[in-house]
Amino acid sequence: MVTGATLQSADTVVELGPGTGAFTRAIQDTIVPSTTFFALEINQEFATNLRRQFPDLTVHHDSAEKLPEYLAHHGKSEVDCILSGLPWASLPMEVTEGTITAVAESLRSGGTFATFAYVHAVYLPKARSFRRRLESLFTTVEISPVVWRNLPPAFVYQCTQ
Repeated sequence: MVTGATLQSADTVVELGPGTGAFTRAIQDTIVPSTTFFALEINQEFATNLRRQFPDLTVHHDSAEKLPEYLAHHGKSEVDCILSGLPWASLPMEVTEGTITAVAESLRSGGTFATFAYVHAVYLPKARSFRRRLESLFTTVEISPVVWRNLPPAFVYQCTQ
């Protein structure tokens, strides 16, 4: 997830749906101290645990759809890099649309958005619709090689604004 992201030079980085923090440590280890980094997590238990596990990280307990509001809260109008662990396939279509639109509108020109998907679901209608939406919103959408050691196997969409 973090390999293709330009985290070392980013002014602002946001993690959407960090869950248990699987990618959070890698992000923190890669960004520079001056980077503004915060997370949006809708699950209260996950948000509480993330705050304990990463005391220097600002974790907002709220929906990723509200990304622009939280950018403003942090004194930012755009973000350089957004990494998402959101379970797109299980979200209602209106939440997916609201969130992906917020991501596209918040990302600076040349900024990156990374999210993953599971191989077994890639041909399902919702997954195909999600990919088409990514392709309509971003200048480039690249797909990483499949990570077969992940269970279930997954790949990363690396999108550039």
